[in-house]
Amino acid sequence: MIVAAHNEEQRLGDTLTELRAVFPNALLAVADDASADRTPEIAETHGADLVRTERRLGKGGANTLAAEHVLQKSEAQIVLLCDGDLGESAAELAKLVTGEADVVVATFARRVGGGFGLAVGLSRRAVRKRTGRHLAAPLSGQRALTREALQAVLPFARGFGMETGMDIDVLRKGFTLVEMELELEHRATGKTAAGFIHRGRQLVDIARVYLSRRA
Repeated sequence: MIVAAHNEEQRLGDTLTELRAVFPNALLAVADDASADRTPEIAETHGADLVRTERRLGKGGANTLAAEHVLQKSEAQIVLLCDGDLGESAAELAKLVTGEADVVVATFARRVGGGFGLAVGLSRRAVRKRTGRHLAAPLSGQRALTREALQAVLPFARGFGMETGMDIDVLRKGFTLVEMELELEHRATGKTAAGFIHRGRQLVDIARVYLSRRA
């Protein structure tokens, strides 16, 4: 199990508590992308394996290191990926571990905050153009992958292109992917300066994935 985190001290503790409650025997790793707050301390306090970068590598880079760590230390046949800001709603992720597909991606039942949909729209277009599939939530960081599927998509795409790249790669390689609606909550960025900067970075990283995965 891999929890992506960057400066998530406010919600990471609740996220890890809920994950440990529903997955008591799973290896729990936090992919900490050089957080400047108490994120590393909180991860270790909750008994997680801390896979920390000393400088920012971006989401894809930090999670690649954590995925390699989990595959090396664990024999789990299904690996869960999620974001560290889910809080108490993280318990919902137990529903993803069904085994009904190689990749099961969570969609949010309710939208909270967000921008104008440019990033998700570009991601949908990239996946559709490269694979022919329409996905409702191509940017969702909450997903369960079989061990074989995870190994096939490493290393993850750079930065916030991680999920879009994963979608394209698993579908092109013949793995099955389904989406599942869950009652999840997260820290929405909203229509703020920080939110627009975040989505700008997403757009750049998604465009990079689209261009790099020409047929």
